[in-house]
Amino acid sequence: MEPGSRPPGRNVAAGLPEEAGPEIEVIVADPGWRAAVPRVEDMARRAARAAWAEAGGDSFGAFTVLLADDVAVKRLNTDHRGKVKPTNVLSFPGEMPGHLGDIALALGVVRREARAAKRRVATHLAHLVAHGTLHLAGHDHIQAGEARRMEQAEARIMRRLNLPNPWRGLT
Repeated sequence: MEPGSRPPGRNVAAGLPEEAGPEIEVIVADPGWRAAVPRVEDMARRAARAAWAEAGGDSFGAFTVLLADDVAVKRLNTDHRGKVKPTNVLSFPGEMPGHLGDIALALGVVRREARAAKRRVATHLAHLVAHGTLHLAGHDHIQAGEARRMEQAEARIMRRLNLPNPWRGLT
């Protein structure tokens, strides 16, 4: 386990009982995440748990949040989506019983987006982890109605985390 990491299942900070929700493993593949977001594992786990609770997901199972660099996420995006560029967050639904899926985030992209939106990196991370977790729970945003419902869910999750609504002020 990474120094400063906690074992999965610590839900108290998210206002949820420890046993609620799936097991969430946070892997910090790029140490720059620790410099960008204090207690980054806790923030990612809190956001994932809050999103899973919002989605009403089954508490059985586990998923992983990978905090990587742009190169690693570009490789995943190229291999799985045919897009040769890094992106902020990718979600991969699980293919085995008990494995709910994986989420990967690119530090450089997240930093640039946070800066452009005049938001803290930690706040943008929480929003994107919530977004990815909603995808694992079956949400999507292909159709306009789906997109609106997903945005509303993300706003509720951020409120639950006492963080600003990522959609407020956007036109």
